[in-house]
Amino acid sequence: MDIIKEDAFRKLMKKGLSGGYLFFGDEDYMKAYSVNAARQSVCADQTFALFNDMRIDVMDYSAGALLDALMPLPMMSDSKIVTVNGLNVNALRPKELDDLCEVLEALAEYDYNVLIISVPATQIEEGNLPKYPSAILKRLGEYITPVHFETVAGARLVSWVGKHFGHNGVNAAPDVCAFLIDYAGKSMYTLSNETEKLAYYVLQNGRDTVTKEDVFNVSIAEISTDAFTLANAILDGRSEDAMNALGVMKFRRVEPVILLSEVSRVICDLMSVKSLAEAGCSVPEIASILKMNEYKTRIYAQGAAQKSVAKLKVAVNLCAEADIALKLSPQGYIAIEKLICSL
Repeated sequence: MDIIKEDAFRKLMKKGLSGGYLFFGDEDYMKAYSVNAARQSVCADQTFALFNDMRIDVMDYSAGALLDALMPLPMMSDSKIVTVNGLNVNALRPKELDDLCEVLEALAEYDYNVLIISVPATQIEEGNLPKYPSAILKRLGEYITPVHFETVAGARLVSWVGKHFGHNGVNAAPDVCAFLIDYAGKSMYTLSNETEKLAYYVLQNGRDTVTKEDVFNVSIAEISTDAFTLANAILDGRSEDAMNALGVMKFRRVEPVILLSEVSRVICDLMSVKSLAEAGCSVPEIASILKMNEYKTRIYAQGAAQKSVAKLKVAVNLCAEADIALKLSPQGYIAIEKLICSL
């Protein structure tokens, strides 16, 4: 089984796609982008896109529905594209996986199709790539080509942000692009929105160059990871670490109400994960019950392992008290500082 990367898929798209592809990996933005690019490549004539661009949402997916989409011949074209978006492979029961493989095995009989099954991040067991793919990845790879979408980071992400600014009609130096990534987070979905917003702001003010000050004034700081760090420091009694984390939030001017809400949510999630783990639930079971991303559940389970349910309950009550204090009077960050010193 050969696993290719997104750049190899782009080269295949230029030559002409055929057969089936399994999109997996952490970078969901690039999966969505590549699906759209593949649609445009296969359905060059939009007149017949209604017949030649068959889309199956995860809510409508079944092996039978997939087979029904594959069977019809393309209209006024040599090929058509069928896409399945959002399929959680980990959640498939053995019979459902067998049925899917049976359809994929029949794909060769309907060779006028280009099939793309796009799996969201963490929703297929990957194994230890590249040498040791998981059993389920190997099995699906017998029928369709796995395409690995790794997280875009470093210089490549900086370059991507710069190109997005250029596409929106403004300029931004590499250090400004890097500052935006540090400030708003590495999510390409978030960065796409922020570049558009910043471009509009700069152009409305009669300029064509984005500055760090613009980022600081306009963009929304990424706080989910920092909130997790802050919540754990509070629960562990690491006041100095907690105050340092809070200092970062202050610098980013994260609203105290939003910050406290995020910290409270983290602590409540930790308590839920802890309670279910003590009840004997596995990480996949906890993720299913809480409707939480499995990777995130695993991280929360590790974070909750050394914390007692009793302490987590106390923390939840203190968060509620801080929330009331914050909303009844303009305490700002003082309410959060008191919370830090209370455990």
